[in-house]
Amino acid sequence: MADQQARRPAFDTPPEGREGADADVLLTEDEPGLAVLTFNRPARHNAFSDASDRLLFEHLETLSDRTDLRCLVIRGAGRSFSSGRDTKELGIRPDGVSDYGYIAAGHAGTRLLLNLRCPTIAALKGWVLGGSFERALLCDLRVAADDTRMALPELAHGVIPDSGGVARLFQMAGHGLASDLALTGRVMDAHEAVRHGIVSRVVPVDDLDDEVMTIARTIVARPQLATELAKATISALATPDVDATLQREHLAQTTVMASAEFQQARAARTTS
Repeated sequence: MADQQARRPAFDTPPEGREGADADVLLTEDEPGLAVLTFNRPARHNAFSDASDRLLFEHLETLSDRTDLRCLVIRGAGRSFSSGRDTKELGIRPDGVSDYGYIAAGHAGTRLLLNLRCPTIAALKGWVLGGSFERALLCDLRVAADDTRMALPELAHGVIPDSGGVARLFQMAGHGLASDLALTGRVMDAHEAVRHGIVSRVVPVDDLDDEVMTIARTIVARPQLATELAKATISALATPDVDATLQREHLAQTTVMASAEFQQARAARTTS
């Protein structure tokens, strides 16, 4: 344990001089073969904005080209993994970008995560909501702190889950639970999640980083080719359904956002 503590990265201390949007997602590599992505907007429970998404996708694109990478850990600074889309930016698009094009760009970034050669581990704590819950579901392993609360609240905002996570929920826990979470938006805690196989372990929140890094180091120590092929074999069972779902969600979300119902809700948010 002492050796683990000595090697543990200073996760919650951003590199000197890194503040603002360019530090919304931090990439650290304190150990060979092991990368850590940290969502770093703790004041907003790591809600993701367009700026933080761009940075996340830039990091994932860089990592996808790395042949030496053996494991990726994704985590959140502060109290939560991520509370999902920053509602201050919900439905807002850069000038000249259509809903269809915006969602296509997001799905391209999602596929970078989905198709990484190395195993990915999500370290969950606090709020894990919406698109961030879906991204965690697309990782290979999920470890949850005992304070973790997960939900898909999209329908309450007049949109649908659109990052492939519902397909993963269906694969893990079946039609009933996927429908329950997607249609009602209810909150699921860590202990329910482990019963359904959505997370593989639940640990005290103070032990989360150490537990996840121990798992990551175990994976890094395994033969790389065998590990990558084992992941590829498992992914071949599940990824085609997720990819097909992303295509359906793309069209469905675009339809929703073009509807009068959504336009009225968007106008109400803008004026409130």
